[in-house]
Amino acid sequence: MHPIVIGVAGGSGSGKTTVAETILKRVGEERIAYISHDSYYRDLSHLLPDLRAQANFDHPDALETDLLVEHLKQWRQGRPIEVPIYDFVVHTRTSQTRRVEPQRVALVDGILVFVEPKLRELFDVKLYVDADADIRFIRRLQRDTTERGRTVELVVKQYLTTVQPMHLEFVEPSKRYANVIIPEGGFNRVALDMVVSRVERLLSGE
Repeated sequence: MHPIVIGVAGGSGSGKTTVAETILKRVGEERIAYISHDSYYRDLSHLLPDLRAQANFDHPDALETDLLVEHLKQWRQGRPIEVPIYDFVVHTRTSQTRRVEPQRVALVDGILVFVEPKLRELFDVKLYVDADADIRFIRRLQRDTTERGRTVELVVKQYLTTVQPMHLEFVEPSKRYANVIIPEGGFNRVALDMVVSRVERLLSGE
């Protein structure tokens, strides 16, 4: 049987990474490969720092999806891949990569993973993590100010100018491609129990 690839999509701050991490923890990180679409943001080192911060990171063109597609195809053929490591503080790729070995199941998460048809068709299971806009904004604000060195003013400006408009244009419409929609993200224990059970069955070959 070919390896199973599970896509986890949802708006910024919806809880999709929490869902992916919960699956990894409960099923076993050694049994599942994890790949974040965020790792494939295009390198902006050729731009001045002020211009990098003004880029639209919520548009599909901001990500090198073709490389992720190529990597997933290699991975499904049983070959290890070298996933880029992106520095979100300075908006550039580092010189290092993270090696992902072949496994029975892969989890791929990102806000735009269901938008590109060539990527979407590689997923055997598609999960969409849903959350109200105000909850998503609060989570993004907390993350960007504590983990990525952003000011509150910058986070609010980015949310109003690119995050929310791109969510309405690209992310929200991609919900229709999902096999399962998970409200409340990582707090939805019933949905997570069902997903984890399904992943375990896939790993056992059922």
